[in-house]
Amino acid sequence: MALVNLKQILLETRTKKYAVPSVGADNHVLFEAVLRQAEEENKPVILMIPGFLVKDMDPRFFEYARLRIIQSPVPVCLHLDHAASYEECMNGIKYGFSSVMIDGSSLPFKENVALTKRVVEAARPCGISVEAEIGHVAGGEGNDNDGNEVDVNAFTDPAEAKEFVELTHVDALAIAFGTVHGVYKGVPELKLELLDKIRALVDIPIVMHGGSGLSDEDFQNAVAHGISKINFCTGLFLSTTEAARAAIEEHNNKMQLPAVLGVINQAARKEIAHLFEVYNTQPVALADIAHK
Repeated sequence: MALVNLKQILLETRTKKYAVPSVGADNHVLFEAVLRQAEEENKPVILMIPGFLVKDMDPRFFEYARLRIIQSPVPVCLHLDHAASYEECMNGIKYGFSSVMIDGSSLPFKENVALTKRVVEAARPCGISVEAEIGHVAGGEGNDNDGNEVDVNAFTDPAEAKEFVELTHVDALAIAFGTVHGVYKGVPELKLELLDKIRALVDIPIVMHGGSGLSDEDFQNAVAHGISKINFCTGLFLSTTEAARAAIEEHNNKMQLPAVLGVINQAARKEIAHLFEVYNTQPVALADIAHK
């Protein structure tokens, strides 16, 4: 069984200095493309679906996703991303996600702590990992095409991060240190010294949201300074859309759907292969993490 939770799949990232890509895969084409590339390279991967989409999706998709992952030879985490409420997290658990992210980052600190603790207390007995966010990464989930600017006032405070982890016992922590959700406005400038301070105080995997728009060097620096999980959605969606558009134009706008889907599949696999290389993602033996 290759379905693992977030704590398990990130277990070796800090000691071996790599990150695992967490990729938006809310449809069959991208889901299969990402998973097949991971299988071909024998690499762990996190397949994620944002919470705001779940209510509009056919629950049978989640059944397919779990069964497909269980049959895979590589470790895979099925992650519910940016759930906005306790109820969304419980739906994620009901549908078989092995990890959920509760996003209380827009709430006051105490309210974020209370909400996150409630989710952790419900999820942990089920073997489900919980990710949370302290500070706030700019940009709204699901409305990312116009571009977003970094809000330095919402960067994560290291002391708050430490206290938050101690109070909630969360399994992974997303922080704000210079990225945005969606398209990046301006030139990215990651505050690596802030990441270093947080890494020194927090003894769980640290997550970077908003990977789209960053250079390979930005990613490599983030990993070198302690990032374990990197979310990558908008960049994948844009690159696959552009690949499809270019192919259709090349065929004088007479390309049929199966061929277009094939182009998207290949473009997605190429993107994921590149992420594995840049993040230095390493193979993970199931036997080494299964009972952790």
